[in-house]
Amino acid sequence: MKKLLFVLAFLIPLIIHAQTIKTDVLILGNANAAFAAGVQASESGVNAIILTQGDGFKLSDFKILPQSGIIKTFERKARKSLKLTDSVPLPEMTNQIVNAVIKNWSDSSKLLNVINNTNYYEIKRSGSGWEAKLTKEKSIKAKVLIVTGNIEKVVPVLKNGNLKPAEKKTIHYTDNLYRTTIAGINGTSNYLSLYNLLIPNQENILYVKADNLEIGQAAGATAAYTAFFKTKTSLSNLKRIQGELLSYKLPLMPFEDVKIADSNWLAMQKIGITGILKADIRSGKIYFNPEKGVTSDEIKQPIKDYYYKAQIWFDDHQNSPISLESTISMVCYVGNKAIDATKSEIEKKWTKNYKFSSKYDLKKVLTRREFSVIINDYLKPFDDVNVDKTGRVIR
Repeated sequence: MKKLLFVLAFLIPLIIHAQTIKTDVLILGNANAAFAAGVQASESGVNAIILTQGDGFKLSDFKILPQSGIIKTFERKARKSLKLTDSVPLPEMTNQIVNAVIKNWSDSSKLLNVINNTNYYEIKRSGSGWEAKLTKEKSIKAKVLIVTGNIEKVVPVLKNGNLKPAEKKTIHYTDNLYRTTIAGINGTSNYLSLYNLLIPNQENILYVKADNLEIGQAAGATAAYTAFFKTKTSLSNLKRIQGELLSYKLPLMPFEDVKIADSNWLAMQKIGITGILKADIRSGKIYFNPEKGVTSDEIKQPIKDYYYKAQIWFDDHQNSPISLESTISMVCYVGNKAIDATKSEIEKKWTKNYKFSSKYDLKKVLTRREFSVIINDYLKPFDDVNVDKTGRVIR
């Protein structure tokens, strides 16, 4: 009898525990943002569950979805699922095919799980995280909750009836908030600041509109950061999240004229985010103008904002054209590098590493593309210089 009681005492906790599914990130929804958030969170190395409450995903026309890294990842998964070689065009990505690919993907993934046709009747706090009650006996517990679209069941817990989804902003240069971008909105001059995604006085919950893939991807990376580092959303590290999203080819500045296939895309993204080179905004779109020559007037103040020593260099080189030679001189002075060695390094990298089509010529005025690559490589303003919540440089 005592042995039987011992067995029952051991089994009862297991039975109860089996009714609770634990995950790092729980995403509610079935449109673009939920898809992107779940994929990005799992790609960033945490467990993610997408609860669709329906038959599956209903994405926008696949042909018009922005071509970020997660779309490329999905296309690779689609080829594998459909057993197509790279030389064979993908079929039209109907929702039926999309859901079949995602099912195969989630079935074989250790990190991504999609649960369809399952409603929840209650959302509540559970410690620092969240619990979604599916039935009286079954629930999902998550460290971070992402709500895409309908938030009615969550509002009572938040005690905030006026909660609005993350608002995007329009890029302009009268303030520096654009430096805090975590998503550029394709085909527009809009972006999402990390600090517009975070909900004041609410931890480990993100609320975004259902239809925006880029914002969903940004939410997925932010949630993954919180779960991975066992922290709070309010303590999100801007540079870490920006770096993660750039590594998955999400444009943080939606340059109309710089595509992710460009070999210098990353450098132009990073220098664009710093504002050392500012874009042109025309007809609601933003243009980096990569082949346009760089002028001293446009870079002088931004570089001085980032580096104290640049003040002295510009005082000594007033109105100098921004040639390759003068740029090397500047990065060597500001970055304490040897001029001759740097010239030799850049000459070797010019076509092999940088993939430039122009000839290596010390007297040539650099294009914005060339300047971005060299500044990013030798000064690393995006990687090494932090900004505050307003985008102001912290030195």
